[in-house]
Amino acid sequence: MNQIDLKNRVAVVTGGAQGIGFAVSERLLKSGASVVMWDIDAEKLQQAQAALQALGNVSGHVVELTAEQDVARATAQTLQAQGHIDILVNNAGITGGNAPTWELDPQVWRRVIEVNLIAPYLTCRAITPHMRARGWGRIINVASVAGKEGNPNASHYSASKAGVIALTKSLAKEVATQGVLVNAVAPAVAKTAMFAQMTEAHIAYMLGKIPMGRFVEVEEIAAMIAWLASEDCSFTTGSVFDITGGRSTY
Repeated sequence: MNQIDLKNRVAVVTGGAQGIGFAVSERLLKSGASVVMWDIDAEKLQQAQAALQALGNVSGHVVELTAEQDVARATAQTLQAQGHIDILVNNAGITGGNAPTWELDPQVWRRVIEVNLIAPYLTCRAITPHMRARGWGRIINVASVAGKEGNPNASHYSASKAGVIALTKSLAKEVATQGVLVNAVAPAVAKTAMFAQMTEAHIAYMLGKIPMGRFVEVEEIAAMIAWLASEDCSFTTGSVFDITGGRSTY
């Protein structure tokens, strides 16, 4: 593992209790950061904290990320406990299952947009002012290749991730001169708990699109995010970093 120096940095990782978020939390801790995981699942959050506590300063808050009051409360509690927030990784997300657009339930469609797009907006809205005041910050939004290309039978997920990409570009330009860099990663599918929400046909479709012939490992995504969270990333903002094994080369 190449070493990234994140000593004295405080990172908030949403959806940090499992999957990509857990891998990101682990990598940031190994890089010297203090990590605060925000997650809706109290049991998994407790298990994740126990699993990672030997690596460094890790804590967690149970947060409904789509609720403005919950996000505000978690932000205030994190600032009180840690003193500052340097890094925000917007990772939490859901797929909402697979079906043609006309067969998807409107409530499911709305929930995917709320979790995958509204929640990152709320966390950025709450935390960006603190980064601006300190003159330094790194925001990394976890988008998806689906947001670049649009996956069939996943219009809700694809639309939400396209929104995350646009949010990234807009916010990055708003704070470009204030020491706060905002970037996104757009991975191909990784084997996580999200697989339980997908059909076998959809999983096979996504694998068949990857020239390298395998799914991305969560540790590979975490490595890219660790660099984006560091001082080494100093003149790149508003960008979408592809990590699809050659599926999307743009």
